[in-house]
Amino acid sequence: MGSRASTLLREEEIEEIKKETGFSHSQITRLYSRFTSLDKGENGTLSREDFQRIPELAINPLGDRIINAFFPEAEDQVNFRGFMRTLAHFRPIEDNSKNVAVSEPLNSRTNKLLFAFRLYDLDRDDKISRDELLQVLRMMVGVNISDEQLGSIADRTIQEADTNGDNSISFSEFIKVLEKVDVEQKMSIRFLH
Repeated sequence: MGSRASTLLREEEIEEIKKETGFSHSQITRLYSRFTSLDKGENGTLSREDFQRIPELAINPLGDRIINAFFPEAEDQVNFRGFMRTLAHFRPIEDNSKNVAVSEPLNSRTNKLLFAFRLYDLDRDDKISRDELLQVLRMMVGVNISDEQLGSIADRTIQEADTNGDNSISFSEFIKVLEKVDVEQKMSIRFLH
């Protein structure tokens, strides 16, 4: 299958993806092979259903949110290039030494944090409300914690993060709260190395 993948992906496309994402030639061909194995419709794109067949996403409480991150707004298919752009957020930061054409690599700390922020910003209004925080917390813990306890966690989180008093968390407030968190460790997939 590896040879099939490399023959379907043109060398120019690989070079463009390398520049855009920072992935190596071998990583791109390996991921293309994975992409084509997930492409059950064999149409060069992946649907949400294709992603839901991935066991690690199926059991992840935030699996649906992660899957949604692969799809531009109002789109129900993602091509290989879009797939690679999203995966680039999970590339280890030390890989930034590779020749990446964009001014800030997709796997920079800021872009990793923006990706995480968007997992919480369910309505895409550039802030995380108490209700959004509650919904994501509920996805993560299921029925293991009472609604009252979850509400208390959400209230305390917003109270600690909200510096401008609007009862929500902006991206800049989100960054400030996470400034001591090792984002590199938490948001990197080592096998992409």
